[in-house]
Amino acid sequence: MVTFEGMRVFVKVAEAGSLSGAARLLGLTPSAISRQISALEDQLGAQLFNRTTRKIALTDVGRGYLERCRRILADVEEASEAVTSLNATPRGPLRVNMPAVFGRLHIAPALGAFMRQYPDITLDVEMTDQFIDPMAEAVDVLVRIAELKDSSLIARKLASSRRAIVASPAYWSERGVPKEPRDLMQHDCLLYSYLAAGEHWRLTGADGVEQAVHVSGRMRVNNVSTIRYAALDGLGVAMMPTWFVGEDLRVGRLQAVLNDYAAPAPPIYAMYPPSRHLSPKVRAFVDFLSGLFSPAPRWEAGAPLAPRARGASAA
Repeated sequence: MVTFEGMRVFVKVAEAGSLSGAARLLGLTPSAISRQISALEDQLGAQLFNRTTRKIALTDVGRGYLERCRRILADVEEASEAVTSLNATPRGPLRVNMPAVFGRLHIAPALGAFMRQYPDITLDVEMTDQFIDPMAEAVDVLVRIAELKDSSLIARKLASSRRAIVASPAYWSERGVPKEPRDLMQHDCLLYSYLAAGEHWRLTGADGVEQAVHVSGRMRVNNVSTIRYAALDGLGVAMMPTWFVGEDLRVGRLQAVLNDYAAPAPPIYAMYPPSRHLSPKVRAFVDFLSGLFSPAPRWEAGAPLAPRARGASAA
């Protein structure tokens, strides 16, 4: 009969990518790990790994089995934690998935404080922009910047997000500052391939009227970091999330215009499967994240001022 320990060893080998790596994580010898994997394959009557002298890789059967093992082990762990969740100290492994750039800028610097506050938690962080199924991947907390669709996940809003129309001071000085959205049609705009609106930037004024402006430019990129560098270098106008360029705006490397208009931007959420809602470690991490962005996210500190348009007189 397949045991939970056999599943646990199998998952560690798959995640480590080697017998020796799994052995270090589990405090066992590589030979002991190898025996357990062989015994598991004999019990299942299937080969889970392709082995060579240099590497070990999952078979197609192994990949499918890995997802099921992760779910089963996560459910067993949650069932154990639920018994004493009301007064339990947050402890155990915590798997977190977050967007790469946002996580690096706004969550990674605070992880040390979280680890010191909760010394019994071991943290496994993955940074990727691809939306994953946390149940299939056995992820405890998923941080995403997105408009939520119907989902079985529990979501807690961490912060609002907004986009700003930005360029370098040198660019505005040379090309002039737009006074209204349609003026953007006369500018070189830096286009983000993954922006849902594409080449139609949607801006809503204080009167609630939305304007869709068709923009164009000589540069299209599928990476926000590259767009930021191009904007800093004076190559054009970008529509960027303030969580990404907030520091640039604060110190004046970039300047925002059309600040009386709002561009649609999805909120920032912490999401987790319903089975995790009683887990002290999940509750502790989500509360910690919420505290990072409350009462207002730090990237909004020091509201950026738009440069004066050409011909405008000083007050």
